[in-house]
Amino acid sequence: MRNRLAIVTIALASAVGGAVLSLSFSRAGAQAPSAAYRAPRTPDGKPNLNGIWQALNEANWDVEAHNAGPSPFPELLGALFAQPAGQGVVEGGPLPYTPEALAKKKANFEKRLTRPTSRELNETTGDPEAKCYMPGVPRATYMPFPFQIVQTPQQLLIAYEFANATRQIHIGRKPEAPAPSWMGWSIGRWEGDTLVVDVTDQVEQTWFDRAGNFHSDALHVVERYTPSSPDHLIYEATIEDPKVFTRPWKMSMPLYRRVERNAQVIDFKCVEFAQDFMYGHLLDK
Repeated sequence: MRNRLAIVTIALASAVGGAVLSLSFSRAGAQAPSAAYRAPRTPDGKPNLNGIWQALNEANWDVEAHNAGPSPFPELLGALFAQPAGQGVVEGGPLPYTPEALAKKKANFEKRLTRPTSRELNETTGDPEAKCYMPGVPRATYMPFPFQIVQTPQQLLIAYEFANATRQIHIGRKPEAPAPSWMGWSIGRWEGDTLVVDVTDQVEQTWFDRAGNFHSDALHVVERYTPSSPDHLIYEATIEDPKVFTRPWKMSMPLYRRVERNAQVIDFKCVEFAQDFMYGHLLDK
């Protein structure tokens, strides 16, 4: 009996050790090509970022780590549209809100599904996603919709499926923003294989997620797109907003190339889906 127990113990130890060793090698093998990876080039010699990409995470529900939660109307929907748990994409702990901004974030969450009853409430209450407003940067990147990058030497165009939002990233020049806008003003440059984009002049009505995390009109975002394999980009965004946060903070995530045959960005014109939510109170009168 003792011999049998000893044999089982040794077998289990060997199996666990082998699994750990195998996992270590697989992780090392996965990381090594990324460090040495050199992306294909466009005719001007820059990394080729052309393609359709998508984030696969839960950041659109909440950029911070969060538990699973019920749907907004569980008595009607059951488990449909429940919130999935997420590990978060924010680096370095909780978002560094000022005390006043943290109180507003909590109020945003509590009122995220409030039905607007006036033009003022349309602009100040509820998740902008529910109203089909363009999502802003960085939220457009990690909504559960794909987006397409079209690259030229002078600029990149990014076309997002949600709300048919688009943005231009100017390369090699720095034209002034004509006015604040929903998707902001993007000026890009190359640092080796990394595309670095300064995004300014965003309106303050966009949120970072459905949890009510928000910013002001002083938002400054620095994005970094780094190819790590033929079908992966590493996306990083550093957020600076002295009106809302006590210090800059950063989020990061992989982006995945859509590789299915005939992959494309399809229209998601959601304005008509939001009309009753936004203007139904006018019909009630």
